[in-house]
Amino acid sequence: MPNSQIRIYTQKKQGEEWLRRYRGCLPVFGCVLGFTETGLIPGISAAGRTPEDRKYTACADAEFLYYGPEHKPQNPLPPLAAGASPVLISRAVFDSLKIPVHLFNAGLPHPPAVPLIDLGGASAKCLSGGAAMEITTVHHLFKQGLLWGERLAANMQQSYVIFGECVVGGTTTALAILTALGIDAAGKVNSSHPVCNHAQKWALVQAGLEKMKGSREQGAGGRGQGEINFQSSMQNSVDPLELVAAVGDPMQVVIAGMAIAASRSCGVMLAGGTQMLAVYALMSAIAQAYALSWQPEAVVIGTTRWVAEDPTGATVDLALSLEKGNLTQSGRTPPLLATALSFADSRYPQLRAYEQGFVKEGMGAGAACIAAHLSQNWQQDQLLAAIESQLERLSTAIH
Repeated sequence: MPNSQIRIYTQKKQGEEWLRRYRGCLPVFGCVLGFTETGLIPGISAAGRTPEDRKYTACADAEFLYYGPEHKPQNPLPPLAAGASPVLISRAVFDSLKIPVHLFNAGLPHPPAVPLIDLGGASAKCLSGGAAMEITTVHHLFKQGLLWGERLAANMQQSYVIFGECVVGGTTTALAILTALGIDAAGKVNSSHPVCNHAQKWALVQAGLEKMKGSREQGAGGRGQGEINFQSSMQNSVDPLELVAAVGDPMQVVIAGMAIAASRSCGVMLAGGTQMLAVYALMSAIAQAYALSWQPEAVVIGTTRWVAEDPTGATVDLALSLEKGNLTQSGRTPPLLATALSFADSRYPQLRAYEQGFVKEGMGAGAACIAAHLSQNWQQDQLLAAIESQLERLSTAIH
């Protein structure tokens, strides 16, 4: 019987099959940290009160995820307008269940004070310029993604891997990638605000895509090196990796590579909402453009119900739109799963703020809860107790 703690919003049959297959399994977690200067625009994101705070959000989340609340961090969790970082949720689960965590730096302005794997990437410029990253960096990161996806999946044949992210401003780059892939995503993405700032995001995306079109008309892209022939087989069409270079962020292409490679040998849960729908669309487009094999039925998206049911976004509608993209014909709608976790009865106002739409997801929070339901059959009360305990220990450590 499916777990009442996990909701399935799209592809119900495939989602139930996936959950049945991995019930009782412990996953590994790979978290890719990246940065886009899009996140520094005033008002674009609530993940850190000021643009300066937002430069360190990923560092702070990585430290907390790795070391927990008692550690004196080099970068403390940034103050939010309301609520508490979703990393509290991920840490509570991964710590209790002893799920291995691997952190990857895909391109941060400042490296976090934790053991991590540096992928040799770079932060992205603001997407509104239409030239967010060098194409050579994107090719390099994609190859690193394929390599690490294969490595993380190596001993997981009977289980699954979770790929999560931390990119401030990442729902805006997600909107850009989805739109560039021909998917009708305007007004459907989520944000860290209680009411999504759709107009602001859309204006930036339109500016970036206009600039991209302008520079594409001036000259065709060069050829990359390595075992993948980066000369797309799609004639007269847009190369998805060039789209990432124009309007994306470094995390997207890394997780696309990781998930394509991992899907060949084990289950994959993409941890997040809008951003992972963009990664899924990107995987379809890349696999098609470069004739790469992958297993779409091995891949699900796992998030929180605050994302899946966000009244100011349209996550389910967005998931259903993926099959309508003009560059993602090989793709389809992925199963969209969410934890039914509620903070309505929490004794902490920072957690109750989630129910008002402040903070919704990040650092694999939703997927972590799904993993706890799946492997240990954790219910609402166990999850809430574990998360509140993290918050309590954090408040004690601070004071």
